[in-house]
Amino acid sequence: MKVLKVVAAIIKNEDKILATKRGYGEFINLWEFPGGKIEDGETKEEALIREIKEELNVGIEIDKFALNIKYEYSTFFLDMDCFEVNLSKGECIELLEHSDARWLDRNSIDSVEWIPADIAAVDYIKENIF
Repeated sequence: MKVLKVVAAIIKNEDKILATKRGYGEFINLWEFPGGKIEDGETKEEALIREIKEELNVGIEIDKFALNIKYEYSTFFLDMDCFEVNLSKGECIELLEHSDARWLDRNSIDSVEWIPADIAAVDYIKENIF
């Protein structure tokens, strides 16, 4: 089975977390934490900074490692490292690959349909951030 090594950003803003809606692929219209594949020769942190720039056209400051998620889908195995991050000062999100984005708080984080693997990150947020 193919193994995908990816990184994801839990982007924080005061008491909210950014969720993005997939605009393409197998999980179109489901919600996720933005990020993507680690390229050869990249550190996880470098991959995350690059992916967020490519997807949201913003710079980020990595706060800390949050959690690792291992999830087996029917066609691949996902190995995802999630980091808590903040937007660089003065940055405004531009959706380049997603169809929507929302800032969710404790009361609204369960209001969207998450990609299955990302539910573990939602649980982490409920226990450690909110």
